[in-house]
Amino acid sequence: MPTTRRTLIAGSAAVAAGALVGAPAAAAQPKPTAKPTVVLVHGAFADAAGWTDVASILLCDGYQVLAPANPLRSVSADSTYLASILATLTGPLVLVAHSYGGMVITNAALGNPNVKALVYVAAFAPDQGETLQGLQLKYPGSKLGAAALDFRPYPTPDGAGSIDGYVKTDVFRDVFAGDLPRATTDVMAATQRPGDVHTLQEPSGTPAWKTIPSWYLVARNDNLIPPAAQRFMAQRAGSRVTEVNASHVAMISQPRITTDVIRKAAR
Repeated sequence: MPTTRRTLIAGSAAVAAGALVGAPAAAAQPKPTAKPTVVLVHGAFADAAGWTDVASILLCDGYQVLAPANPLRSVSADSTYLASILATLTGPLVLVAHSYGGMVITNAALGNPNVKALVYVAAFAPDQGETLQGLQLKYPGSKLGAAALDFRPYPTPDGAGSIDGYVKTDVFRDVFAGDLPRATTDVMAATQRPGDVHTLQEPSGTPAWKTIPSWYLVARNDNLIPPAAQRFMAQRAGSRVTEVNASHVAMISQPRITTDVIRKAAR
């Protein structure tokens, strides 16, 4: 081999070796942050099936999702029940609530350090001492009055008995879900889960939104919780607000927009 070529090869090898020796070690890549578990809480006159589309999108995004049954017996009992479920979960949590479910997460999240965000979807976000009925009637526009309800007594373990409220079938779509097909709302009305009427007057406790960041999706066409009441609660809680043209069941009629709000909270 000619001397010149040997010199060039040796020099190139030395440069390469020097680069390898002198090069700093590759920076360690940060481990991806685990996504929070999203807990979806339904309200009265509904069940966890109302979250089906939202849950499907979140699961495809890689989130852990839990949509527990809300007992709908009383504010204190329902909040205690949800708090007991949250206590079994590890890692960061994002609580998402619809309607009366907002009352529940506002109380259940208090004191749980894993809860990193609250998301209200056309939901009640009460302050201490406030009631569902007081917030619902604070502004005009709600079509959920006594005339829209069927009342049915049920027995209780203490023998005193209580009363459940159901939205009447003939007004269910107008009150609850005016932007869904009638065939869909007829099934929703037939399968609705009632709420104990005593929850309407039960005062809420210390609100978790005072210490936990919150997001709020205002449903502009809501006939159950007036949009003005939603905006009032969202502003008072310091929530990041998104508005959507939707009925009370925004998570059903607008699942992608609802999920986008949840993603923002999860980040």
